Amino acid sequence: MNVVQIFGIKNSASTRAAERFFKERRIATQFVDLKQKPMAPGEINRFIARFGLAQLVDLEAESLKYFKLTEAELLARVEKDPKLLRLPLVRCGKLLSTGQDEETWRAMAGAFNPGPS
Repeated sequence: MNVVQIFGIKNSASTRAAERFFKERRIATQFVDLKQKPMAPGEINRFIARFGLAQLVDLEAESLKYFKLTEAELLARVEKDPKLLRLPLVRCGKLLSTGQDEETWRAMAGAFNPGPS
């Protein structure tokens, strides 16, 4: 069975919203606190391939707004400061979401509790 993985930080309101969403539906999650453990390169690349780096990163953040960075430099900054990501990043099987995306979360929940056809 699939597992819902939530990549985020504890003091992020949108990360807490994702945790609450799945908890209310009694779906177990695996939480990865990006302040404690950065995402594995393969995992972040899965999200980049789906959304593109510009969609994953908050390019309007003060610490990025005035810089022209290469993708490698941007990834290095994100590794040091996960708050630059549009959190949470949520994965369930092949379904991925970034930010507070309840529509995709509902699709993920449907994999656990399929309703009538």
